[in-house]
Amino acid sequence: MFQVIVSLTVGALFAVTAQGQEPKPATAETRKANAAVLKALPFKDQQDFKDIKRGFIEALPNKGMIKNSSGETVWDLSAYEFADGKPAPDTVNPSLWRQLQLLSEAGLYQVAPGIYQVRGADLSNITFIEGDRGVIVMDPLISAETARVGLDLYRKHRGNKPVLGVIYTHSHIDHYGGVRGIVDEKDVKSGKVKVIAPEGFVEEAVSENVFAGNHMSRRASFMYGNLIPKDPKGSLGTGLGLGTSTGNVTLIAPTDVISKNGQTVDVDGLTFEFMLAPGSEAPSEMHFYIPQLKAVSAAENANHTLHNLYTLRGAKVRNARAWSSYLHDTIERWGDRAEVLFGPHHWPTWGNRNVVNHLKKQRDLYKYLNDQTLRMANHGYNMVETAEMMELPPELADYWANRGYYGSVNHDTRAVWNYYLGFFDGNPARLYPLPPAAAGKKFVEYMGGADNVLKRAKRDYDAGNYRWVAQVLDQLVSAEPNNQVARNLLADTLEQLGYQQENGPWRNFFLSGAKELREGVKKLPVPVTASPDTIRNMPIEMFFDYQAIRLNGKKAAGKNLAFNIELPDVDQRYSLVLENGVLNYGKPVDKPDATVTTNRASLNDIMLGTATMQDKITDGSAKVSGDTDALNTFLAMLDTFEFWWNLVTPNPPPKS
Repeated sequence: MFQVIVSLTVGALFAVTAQGQEPKPATAETRKANAAVLKALPFKDQQDFKDIKRGFIEALPNKGMIKNSSGETVWDLSAYEFADGKPAPDTVNPSLWRQLQLLSEAGLYQVAPGIYQVRGADLSNITFIEGDRGVIVMDPLISAETARVGLDLYRKHRGNKPVLGVIYTHSHIDHYGGVRGIVDEKDVKSGKVKVIAPEGFVEEAVSENVFAGNHMSRRASFMYGNLIPKDPKGSLGTGLGLGTSTGNVTLIAPTDVISKNGQTVDVDGLTFEFMLAPGSEAPSEMHFYIPQLKAVSAAENANHTLHNLYTLRGAKVRNARAWSSYLHDTIERWGDRAEVLFGPHHWPTWGNRNVVNHLKKQRDLYKYLNDQTLRMANHGYNMVETAEMMELPPELADYWANRGYYGSVNHDTRAVWNYYLGFFDGNPARLYPLPPAAAGKKFVEYMGGADNVLKRAKRDYDAGNYRWVAQVLDQLVSAEPNNQVARNLLADTLEQLGYQQENGPWRNFFLSGAKELREGVKKLPVPVTASPDTIRNMPIEMFFDYQAIRLNGKKAAGKNLAFNIELPDVDQRYSLVLENGVLNYGKPVDKPDATVTTNRASLNDIMLGTATMQDKITDGSAKVSGDTDALNTFLAMLDTFEFWWNLVTPNPPPKS
């Protein structure tokens, strides 16, 4: 085995390590680190295990395996059965194992009279709130298939109640993607079904999943453990939920937009009082209270985990101070009346005293991270130093719901630092670094060559200095991405770091990186965020903004082109003007190079790659007058994005 090879030459080392691709066992250092967790945290506190079972009605059908119309599995709860009733193995942080066992409890539950949830059918929960005649659905999961199974299970026990309302608490895909599994859009358009969302919902949902969507989705394949097996040496979920379904992502635009605090909407005999929470867990988010049921939801701002102030898949950094203030406002508004707190993740909290205590603990968690990060930054500590020094006080750290299963104290601290101070820490030596491949070659040269780096790294690996070994071998792999010995040792190192993590996404990133180093990039099923419904709901201005993102600046340099775009079906007319290597849109121009007349649906097809402009011209759904060569020249400048780019080794130089 790799761990016991000390004196072999590098060539012999390669001959041994290249053979096996299986995950390795936990080392002595990892076993020691995980054993220490059992002594440090209050594992005797079993209240969460009582709460997770409260109100249970029935388990998910088919052991939680959900398939699409083609018979492909889009969700499989049974994949996590390996954790049922067992102690944490050496390859797992016991705290994360505890969270996995809680999240594996799944099925239909009564939250309170008139409120039901299906949990464990996707990354998030789907909630059913009963009115006089029908039901209001909160946050219908990622996929239409999983949402439909949730609705069917609810109706099995509560009758065939019509869906009369849908609430999107915020703009993330796991809170709207399954909407077509529970309602028909024609019922929304007819006014039979209200769809309620916070201000800015469509813009934020679309921009996050499209503008930087290719990059974000690739990283999400690591974050959510899509590429690694679900077992004690693989993914244990995310801490927020078990994983992401891979079914049909849908979207129906809101009919009712919440634009101010205190705004109320009546649906089927129930009054919903709303409070906006923009810039918290999502750019567009809201809390609400139902007076008749004495029930409050803080959306995804109060959970049974420390959440992300910066998500490892990549998104806008979140405002910890605002996040905390929204929880404070929730207590001030409804804290004296609320008897149950429920959300789109995890399990509810019951009893007024417990609800207020939970909201306070979560409020103060984000406030502490915000305030103490700024305190240390004002003492002159940089982002990495601040994160290394950050430690929660016991009254926050020992509260199970504040543990770092999804967010972490370390990367949330760095998020706060970056939110206020940006990427640069003020040290000019770090202002203009070489890119990884070039820097790696110089580091390896300074360290005496690859063989010497590997010998020293192996020594530190055996000593359990995994963080340092990962930093060093990252330089070597950046310099020599085909050096399989370095890749294997870096993979072993990331694996041990993964085994020690309390944080689900950190574990998934480390273990996914190890797999990719050993096996290369593997194309496996992942959620598709830029789905047809996402594109269809994209405002035309955002559509043009995305074309500007696709524009290859080097190819566009020196070109001056102008086109008018006419969309008769929606009665809209625009120009697209290319100059200075940039694409802008505006009012139609007098002398365009060409004019394109088509409908919005055809533009969507072109956007999705299901048809080309020439296809649409040929079938008559698009007409071009003017210089068609100029139009073809422009279309040839628009990049397409490869999804499976390298995450743990350098990518090749971009094509000009």
